[in-house]
Amino acid sequence: MLTAHQVLECPPPQSTVGDLPVVVLGDRNARFGLVVDRFLGQRELVVQPLDKRLGKIRDISAAALMEDGSPILILDVDEVIRSIEALLSGGQPAKVDHVPRQSPAGRPKRVLTVDDSIVVRELERKLLSAHGYLADGAADGLDAWNALSAQAYDLVITDVDMPRMDGIKLTTLIKQNPQLKSLPVLVVSYKDSERDRLRGLEAGADYYLTKGSFQDETLLQAVVDLIGESGA
Repeated sequence: MLTAHQVLECPPPQSTVGDLPVVVLGDRNARFGLVVDRFLGQRELVVQPLDKRLGKIRDISAAALMEDGSPILILDVDEVIRSIEALLSGGQPAKVDHVPRQSPAGRPKRVLTVDDSIVVRELERKLLSAHGYLADGAADGLDAWNALSAQAYDLVITDVDMPRMDGIKLTTLIKQNPQLKSLPVLVVSYKDSERDRLRGLEAGADYYLTKGSFQDETLLQAVVDLIGESGA
């Protein structure tokens, strides 16, 4: 496993704290883990070829602009793999400076609430915050999936019917992801039939509540059952 700064010859970060964000590159013959600084989630980019006057830039294939106008470079994956192979064949790469993430006693637990209703999201956020939890909101499953790539959470509370990506698909993605599969998911839905409940549980949900049948105490008890008290 190598770091991106070793391969791209960029200034290294002082240290990598917590879980290592790793991009896996390779083919059926060989695979390499490339440690990066962080994941920024999905982006829609208009990719442009580099100006020919720049010549060939090693490991770079194209460029694009972020939403705020910041320029970014697009890696040439095949060439990056060749650079990794060349670096490994030339000797022992430098050790990754990694500091394990500490979990101090009393750290507030962070919950992601996912619902296309801003009223529901705000009610859940206020309820959780009042009991010491840190609570973030996402408007649908796609927003939640992007949030999960940028922030560590202790619990996801999700609705089912939402635009772009529903709660069942979100739950399935979480439970199929090796890094996220242990993350508890609490489904809160207006659908209260046994068929709907089984659909949520079969997707991997750890808990299923119906919106029409619970009070605040019911939701809080489900949260405590899944991740314990807030820790604040």
